[in-house]
Amino acid sequence: MHNFKDQTAIVTGGTRGIGKGIAKAFLEQGATVVATYASNDEAANQFKEELGELGQNLILKKFDVSSHSACEAFFEEITKELDKIDILVNNSGRRSDNITAAMSEQQWDSILDINLKGTFNMSKFATLHMMRNRYGRIINISSIGGSLGLQGQANYAASKAGQVALSKSLSKEVAKRNITVNNVAPGFIETELISDLPEDQVKEYKKQVPMKRFGKVEEVANTVLFLASDKASYITGTTIEVSGGL
Repeated sequence: MHNFKDQTAIVTGGTRGIGKGIAKAFLEQGATVVATYASNDEAANQFKEELGELGQNLILKKFDVSSHSACEAFFEEITKELDKIDILVNNSGRRSDNITAAMSEQQWDSILDINLKGTFNMSKFATLHMMRNRYGRIINISSIGGSLGLQGQANYAASKAGQVALSKSLSKEVAKRNITVNNVAPGFIETELISDLPEDQVKEYKKQVPMKRFGKVEEVANTVLFLASDKASYITGTTIEVSGGL
């Protein structure tokens, strides 16, 4: 159990999949959560309704994390609404798979823009705010794919490896201000992000996982809560894999 009462957490891509699970976990532990999303109003509003009373502490914000100006405008707005931002979880992410030789420029650019540039944009403006308060927790939802390099995912793998590299540099820049920057690298987690995989590919991937199953969203969320808590105050610039030993 962690106590995040009187703390505010921003979770990008926080209304679906892993992000939804992370946002809910913070809410259950007393935090105010700002869940951002890019386009799906129906999913966002449904999530808030599902939460019942917990939904009173959920703030929904719609914008594109790959846009530097949109992120800047978001932080200008949210810091007027809320006294402080304690935690940022960079969870927004997409896949667009293809073998490298056949991958289009648009496929490459769109994934790097959302997964990596989005992490830079949000971390930049969060850091400016956290440095003034001399406290903060930044957690990137990376992927085991960033180190394994799965076939057909050169763009995705590059973006996720880039998140890890970015965090190593940023963690050194802000450590003296009591700000930690870490990564959680999930393996195969049961979400809509991998729901389009063919059944035979799912079976093959499960064979590769020593635990012989895909992970649960809650198992990722619990790791994020730990890194955001005081119990992880001396952990920064590192990556925790949640992959079943993949």
